Order: sequence, then C-alpha cells, then structure tokens
Amino acid sequence: MNKDATLGEALELYRQKVSILKKGYAQECYRIAFLLRSPLASKICREVVSPDIATYRDTRLAEQNPRTGKQISAATVRLEMSLLSNVFDIGRIEWGICEANPVTNVRKPKAPPGRDRRLLPREERLIMRYCHNHPNQELYSLVVLAIETAMRQGELLKLEWEHINLRNRIAHLPDTKNGTKRDVPLSLKAREALMRLGAKTKGKVFNYTSNGFKSTWRVMMIRLGIEDLHFHDLRHEACSRLFELNTLDVMEIAAISGHKSLSMLKRYTHLKASRLVKKLEGNKHRGQQVVMNHLVPYPAIASKTPQGVVVRVLDFEGIVGLGESRETALRGAQDALLRHLMVALRDKIYIPAPDQFLEPVNEEEIFMIDPLNTFDEPVRLSA
Repeated sequence: MNKDATLGEALELYRQKVSILKKGYAQECYRIAFLLRSPLASKICREVVSPDIATYRDTRLAEQNPRTGKQISAATVRLEMSLLSNVFDIGRIEWGICEANPVTNVRKPKAPPGRDRRLLPREERLIMRYCHNHPNQELYSLVVLAIETAMRQGELLKLEWEHINLRNRIAHLPDTKNGTKRDVPLSLKAREALMRLGAKTKGKVFNYTSNGFKSTWRVMMIRLGIEDLHFHDLRHEACSRLFELNTLDVMEIAAISGHKSLSMLKRYTHLKASRLVKKLEGNKHRGQQVVMNHLVPYPAIASKTPQGVVVRVLDFEGIVGLGESRETALRGAQDALLRHLMVALRDKIYIPAPDQFLEPVNEEEIFMIDPLNTFDEPVRLSA
C-alpha cells in the first residue's frame, strides 16, 4: 500500500483483507461505510493525530440516529473507535502507512451498563398469542426456542434439521459466534416447538432471513405496544431462568448458553428479588409464605350499569362484585377474589401473577384490589 494512503483507502483494504474473515463482517461493513463518509477518511493515515480522533468521538456522541431519533450510544462510538484502532495497528505493523496508533491515547466513552431487561409475564402472553395467530408458524417456534434454549438469533436462523436429534434431545451448533461448536439440550417445550414445524431429515429449520426476522419482530413490538424489548433480551431471559431453576451450576449454564467468559454470563443473569427472598427466609414459616405469596393485590376496573356498580378483577374470568355503591361492589369483588385464591391453593390450581390480563382497558381506570384489605383506607388508584 502507498505510504501516503488515506484513512479511507486503509479502511477499504481492511474490509477486503481483515473484516471479511470475521463472523461480524456485515456489522463491521456498516461501521466502515459510516467512517468512509466522515472527514477523517480523506486524511492521510500518518497525519491523523489523537486530537482528530477525539474530535470524531465528541462529534459522533452529539449526533442522533436518523432512523430512531435517539442519541448515538456510547457503545456504538466505542465499537467505531476499536475498529479505527485495529486499522491503525495493522497499518503500522503490516502496511507501513503510519508510525503510531492515534486512537491509543484517546479516552473511549464510558461503557454503558449491561441490559437487564426481563420479559414480563404479560408481555410473554401477548407475544405468544400474537405468534400463535401469525400467518408464518415459524415465528412461534423461533420465540419458544429462544426462551427455552438461550440460543442467539443467528444460531437459531442457521439451525439445520440434520443437526437436531429429537430422540437424544440435542441441537448441535457447529458454527457459533465465538467460533466453537456446542450442543444445546432441548426441553419438552423446545422439542414441541420444533415438531410443530414438521420434522425433516435435512435443510434449514427456519426460512427467515436476518433482516426479515428483525422486521417481523419490530412490527410485532409496535402492534403489541411493547417498548424496549429486543429479541436478544429473550436470550438474557433464558439464561436468567436457567439460574432460577437452582439445579444447574454456572459452568453447566455456560455450556448451554455458549458464554466463554463467566463475567459476560453474569451480565445476563439478574435473579429476581423474590427468589432471593425465599432463600433468605429458608423453610421458616413455610405455610405462611405460601399464603402470603398468593394473597396479593390484583388489578380491577369498575363500571356503572343499570343494575349498579360492577367491579371486575382483570386476571380472572368471572370474579366480579356488584353493588349499589362502589364500596359495596369492591367488597363483593374482594370476597370473590379471596375465595377463589383460597380454593385454588387448597386444590393446587395454578394462580397467575397479577397484571397478566390481555384485555384492552384504559390504564387510568385500573386500581388494585387487595384480598386482605379491611377498607379502613380508600382503595388507591394506580399511577
């Protein structure tokens, strides 16, 4: 390469010689394409100095993403600076187009904290219902497998039938993000999700392309009104659930999820506080714990009818209170809720957690009914 080569020329050569060998080639091409449009690209590599990189960093952090309208994240700028640093290192060592790496002494933006977004029970029910009714039945199986196996989106879309052994309940991944192969155990739900597609002997399991699936996921989130939930968050959710089973150790979970670094795995595992409370309490007052865990407030709405006021508990069918006044209707709904919860506990019937209802209602009208409330204080409306 010419010793007076510009950074743009170095980036082009880097894409052809280095990026193409990486698994994240497509993503790195996007970053290179953006850098080629920046003022830095026209500068001769050996004339680029640290203040130029610092100026690029500050300018980039002040920009907005034209697609989302949000500020460019620190993580994005860090990745672009790492790319530039690699280009200068290779340019110095292999191509002889610069004497130093100007990125080395420039501060990178502070790394953002890892995402701790958990999939809420109500969101899961909404997503499952939407996927079940979707014209493409692959969508349902994809979401179920993501939650059950902790596989990445790319790993799921590359799944092939010849690598799935339903008898031994194993999915073999010969090519993963970190370059190592691994076997993923398939739970009963995961096997059912695969079998509903019609098991084959060869070929790809899913026909979705990466961009096609991203578009489908984005449309689903908009239609369901779910905010800030990425498909990759389902991998985080799956890892967290594996920890919450309390039957697997860290190394076993790492073998399933494919995390090479235990520090990276820790970012994906945010145990629910309720699980920690159970451990703290141990086996003391076990009966009281069971009762108190289920006798909790549930959302409800009130409406006026010709017969009086009706209060409906949203998470259950048929649990209502009717009265001439709001207070009477509330007492009736409270009694019905308490009776239902106690009978369910006695008969070992599943009791849903609060706020899992799918009925569209005005959130401003929702209030909470406590089955143990004495009504000494007025029922407070939710914010």
